Amino acid sequence: MCGLWALFGFENDSLTCVCDNFTKISHRGPDAFKIEHDSRVKNAYLGFHRLSIVDSLCGMQPIRLYQYPLLFLLCNGEIYNCKRLGEEYGFQFSTKCDIEVLLHVYATKGPDAVCRSLDGVFAFCLLDVEKKKILIGRDPYGVRPLFRFSTPDGQLAVSSESKALVGIAKLLSNDDFVEPFPPGTYEEYDILENGLVKLFRKEKYHEPGQKPSFTPFVPWNEISSENVHENVRKLFSAAVDKRLMADRRIGCLLSGGLDSSLVAALLVKYSKERKFSYKIQSFSIGMEGSPDILAARQVAAHIGTDHHEIIITQQDILEVLDKVIYQLETFDITTIRASIGMYLISRYIKKNTESTVIFSGEGADELAQGYIYFRDAPSAYDAHIESLRLLKDIYLYDGLRADRTTSAFSLELRVPFLDLQFTNYYLSLPSTARQPQNGVEKHLLRSAFDKTGLLPSNILWRGKEAFSDGVTSVKKSLFQIIDEIVQDKVKDDELVKAYETYPHCTPKTKEAYYYR
Repeated sequence: MCGLWALFGFENDSLTCVCDNFTKISHRGPDAFKIEHDSRVKNAYLGFHRLSIVDSLCGMQPIRLYQYPLLFLLCNGEIYNCKRLGEEYGFQFSTKCDIEVLLHVYATKGPDAVCRSLDGVFAFCLLDVEKKKILIGRDPYGVRPLFRFSTPDGQLAVSSESKALVGIAKLLSNDDFVEPFPPGTYEEYDILENGLVKLFRKEKYHEPGQKPSFTPFVPWNEISSENVHENVRKLFSAAVDKRLMADRRIGCLLSGGLDSSLVAALLVKYSKERKFSYKIQSFSIGMEGSPDILAARQVAAHIGTDHHEIIITQQDILEVLDKVIYQLETFDITTIRASIGMYLISRYIKKNTESTVIFSGEGADELAQGYIYFRDAPSAYDAHIESLRLLKDIYLYDGLRADRTTSAFSLELRVPFLDLQFTNYYLSLPSTARQPQNGVEKHLLRSAFDKTGLLPSNILWRGKEAFSDGVTSVKKSLFQIIDEIVQDKVKDDELVKAYETYPHCTPKTKEAYYYR
């Protein structure tokens, strides 16, 4: 988890706020920062905030290699098949950084091969000084964030978060806006003589459920055509195992629900097999007596983690609400509510532990039809289409929440449920098999790990509970707590005239108005 930032085509007189905007994403990489300019490309600036996870010595960016002195790379990501690609193509690595492989693939296989070759999560900007080209790409589910600002005149800016671009966009005083870079997409730009850029090509290289182009972690011939449960176990276990690459301490979020509990249990299993020098730390959060606290305590005891419980109060929610909205860069009600607990737990991890790489269960509800309304799907096909839609949009909601709340405290998030090989296989199964069964959501996923001893049975079959509800007490819901907070912050007449202030997506409640 790092912060990348780049400008192309901006004249010197429009760069007065560069430093102010660049530092707005410093939380994403507190270990070092750098802004670089190469005179051979007019008006091009590359900036990077680094969180050191792998290769603390040679991992600073923009990364350049002696083999390709005219290539500059900014990348926020983890490439799980970097060694395999090196063996497959005979790459000679200069560093221990997994992202180095992007430069090798680009230089030897061309821009079209870069994103399609990568098994991982990433957002990158590659500058080719010799060919006067820019290549920008993002992973298929948008696990790593990327925003873009461009003008019809040929100015282009990219950043890991929009807050580092908004000031620059306002400085130009035009109608162009900052927007998310679409997941599963790459764009190639030509750099003109005056330093301005022109879009050369835009390609959608991956859709949810599409079979990946790279050689998978688990060979497809090892996947049984008959034993679906065994396949699910094998592929999801591999998704956790491959994500253990790190030189920093690894921990996990643990709500006591199915998703985070499965991830935590497998994480502990593989950390023991690899003989980690430390015990995996797990973290749960909630008000005194909340359902999540109690369930997570049971799971932690079962799998043997160094468990931490963060007990929060209504005052904690009041204290961080505005900070959460700032970090999220969204006014979506559900996302903000669900982010409060994750923001507070991330703050605790940063202040009280050395765990830096954090595993989480995001993506399971979208992939495995975990939301309760899936029980009412008109048909199995309709449920499948809805699952694809949720995965396609996850970068705007749960993916956004998970990234921003952890990155706010310089933590790196890893999400095995969005593994490309695992999601491809799971979505390829008959839609009827993936539907809720007998009123139980994620039935297939639960059944695959049933009677394995990995988790207590009551946890494995624990019903779906929204994160924002699971962390609060039985006495008062999060909705009630926030409603009390915003009552004094939004006046009645402001809400009545909301359609005048916000004619687009007009907020209907005081809570919605306040977030907006």
